[in-house]
Amino acid sequence: MAEDEVIVEERVADTDGQDIRPGELLIPEETYLTSGVHIGTQQKSASMRRFVYKVRFDGLHVLDVRETDRRIRFAAQFLNRYPADRILVVSQRQYGQKPVRVFAKTTGAVSFAERFVPGCLTNPNLAEYFEPKVLLVTDPATDQQALSEAVSIGIPVVGLCDVNNETRNVDLVIPANNKGRVALATVYWLLAREVLKGRPGGADAPYTLTIEDFQAAL
Repeated sequence: MAEDEVIVEERVADTDGQDIRPGELLIPEETYLTSGVHIGTQQKSASMRRFVYKVRFDGLHVLDVRETDRRIRFAAQFLNRYPADRILVVSQRQYGQKPVRVFAKTTGAVSFAERFVPGCLTNPNLAEYFEPKVLLVTDPATDQQALSEAVSIGIPVVGLCDVNNETRNVDLVIPANNKGRVALATVYWLLAREVLKGRPGGADAPYTLTIEDFQAAL
């Protein structure tokens, strides 16, 4: 477990001190469901048990989209505590690479898509060396190298975590399907929107991007 997880989790539990009531999701529940954000795996880690809503007839675990929604809100607030150009977002998953790039371009963050070169966060002699203040991972398992280096330099980690993920080194978990093409596009589209809305003047600025703009090609 990351050193700051308890503190971060306490903040998550009190997002503006308000509960999310029916009808107050960031997007219609149907959008979450049709994009498959809630569809997890058949395997379940102990640390993700609390985010599971039910188990389907086929053995797939279903995530609680209300918790996903709540944590996207908080993750946006959390990321906005850091300079945009010191936020690093990574994905080695094929379907996560375009969403990561579009998220970074839209919010001013930095993205490392595809292969993460070992030492990017720890070896100043590398051309790819970067000093982020916070790391956003698409999948703690496939982005393990970036996650490990973030832990070693002591920066917080926000992670999209599926039912089978271990969350030991993730400070802020966003429970979501982190393997599906449309699911990843939906989460990054919504997170980008909420990050922009949380900045000065952002609430009144138009957000013209669509979920399709974040979707990787088939």
